[in-house]
Amino acid sequence: MIIYPAIDVRGGRVVRLSEGKFDREKSYSGDSLAVAKGFALAGATWLHVVDLDGAKDPARRQTALMESLARESGLKVQTGGGIRDEAQIEALLAAGAQRVIIGSLAAKQPELVRRWLKKFGAERIILSPDVQFDANGTPRVAAAGWQEDTGLALDDFLNGYLAGGLVHVLCTDINRDGKLTGPNTALYTSLVKKFPSLQIQASGGVSSLDDLSALQATGAAGAIVGRALYEKKFTLREALAC
Repeated sequence: MIIYPAIDVRGGRVVRLSEGKFDREKSYSGDSLAVAKGFALAGATWLHVVDLDGAKDPARRQTALMESLARESGLKVQTGGGIRDEAQIEALLAAGAQRVIIGSLAAKQPELVRRWLKKFGAERIILSPDVQFDANGTPRVAAAGWQEDTGLALDDFLNGYLAGGLVHVLCTDINRDGKLTGPNTALYTSLVKKFPSLQIQASGGVSSLDDLSALQATGAAGAIVGRALYEKKFTLREALAC
């Protein structure tokens, strides 16, 4: 299982949002490149970066910063945040990103995103369904910064992309994001079992090394770790060793 230390960037600062809410922000550093280089020194190979400014307003996308992180940190970068058109994908890949994360658009415009998968290749695109659970316990995909319920069941969402060659999926349990309450291991165990051809990345709730061990036991291909590192619940070296 690959550990993906996470950097959420707003105005060049490293921050974390609780449940994706911009009014629930905590700032950790003013130098995102220094943070990324620290992750590389600790032994990480990948970096997960969310451009919060770009997510709110495409005109404010921090592409130059993404290029700096991709080319100077020593890490492979997967990045996204409000990707809305093909030109944004091309710009991020040209800037050195290894993968571009597609979120809401994958649920709202699947035909378009399937064309992107074909054009750029399955190794360059990662879909990021963020889910909430309905009254029956069914995970359903949210969109628009988690403010919109698409009504689309997660299983149906993923099945709609399998024939298009989808490989990488980053799934976030919204209710656990940024809360240090532990990951939803049942969700990832189920996804790995139902979709063995997919490389599933788990996101939301990691608070301890035991959480990482539990995620590894689910068969997840990767785990996003953010706030737990910044709050010093454990070190990245410890996480990688675990």
